[in-house]
Amino acid sequence: MKYYLIVGEASGDLHASHLMVALRREDPQAEFRFFGGDLMAAAGGCAPVKHYRDLAYMGFVPVLLHLRTIFANMDFCKHDIVEWRPDALILVDYPGFNLSIAKYIHARTRIPVYYYIAPKIWAWKEYRIKNIKRDVDELFSILPFEVDFFEGKHQYPIHYVGNPTLDEVVAFRASYKETRQDFFERNGLQAKPVIALLAGSRKQEIKDNLPDMIRAASSFGGYQLVLAGAPGIDADYYRAYIGDADVKVIFGQTYELLSHADAALVTSGTATLETALFRVPQVVCYHTPIGRVIAFLKRHILKVKYISLVNLIAGREVVRELVADTMTVAQIKIELGRILNDESWRREMLAGYDEVSKRLGEPGAPAKAACLIRSLLAKD
Repeated sequence: MKYYLIVGEASGDLHASHLMVALRREDPQAEFRFFGGDLMAAAGGCAPVKHYRDLAYMGFVPVLLHLRTIFANMDFCKHDIVEWRPDALILVDYPGFNLSIAKYIHARTRIPVYYYIAPKIWAWKEYRIKNIKRDVDELFSILPFEVDFFEGKHQYPIHYVGNPTLDEVVAFRASYKETRQDFFERNGLQAKPVIALLAGSRKQEIKDNLPDMIRAASSFGGYQLVLAGAPGIDADYYRAYIGDADVKVIFGQTYELLSHADAALVTSGTATLETALFRVPQVVCYHTPIGRVIAFLKRHILKVKYISLVNLIAGREVVRELVADTMTVAQIKIELGRILNDESWRREMLAGYDEVSKRLGEPGAPAKAACLIRSLLAKD
């Protein structure tokens, strides 16, 4: 069968690549065409129609400046799908783009529209449920609390398949054998405990978060600071914000770093869940230049109490979130000091991590999703 997939960022490329591998196990004759990235290209054995780097514009001004390109990409994608005539269209997160594609394909074709990794409308833009109900044939969730949101609140049945991040971490930990000393020597690190810095994957996030994270963590002299370099970000970009601080940047080794870290400062996103699954105590840091506005939105408009996946999955505060106007150097120091020096607080956080892992269920999300997709297609 023929599968057309669309992702809009690095995490989608990762998750979609695993889904493609799983689909090929279920369907050895599978053909793929996609808007995606390098990992999907390796999994599918072909180049993307468009690379996600040509699609992803974040923030009001960049989107405004690139509206013509965004609409041109949408139009091209819609017509490319119709021309290729896949047996299934599989959308991965990226709702601003993908829901527009779903609307067009649902209205003009009989191609089934499947959504792998549900849009996070429970946090923002809940009105999009109308579009999902109308245009999406089957929705696959990777977050356990989404079942109650979609099925309980909106009477829209979904498939919870487990969380692919759990799969990726479990697989890595099972195969990774490098000792702490070997990791340190290979990367030119000091013989000191590590505070890991995970400052986001986008330039704006790095600009807004990294300087304060470094200033706060640098005050803990018995530790070394190691920054996980994000794919697509040049070392020179990091240097502009590191300045003279003693920070080591390593690329392509986030899981290795988390395997040996003693604590972490992490921006919101999948990285908070990855850090928890590696059992590294963390402080979630998310600064924005319009902190007071975001703080107001968080209190009065956003539908959720938390921004980190760890707390959302647990349904309570397992890790401390410093967001918008509460993210200051002084506050980071206080919270980082707690996870480094208060053993009872560390134990409590690790117990919360165990709860999160239990709620996610067993590994196997891509395989479950692929099996369901094949089963659903066989019924048509």
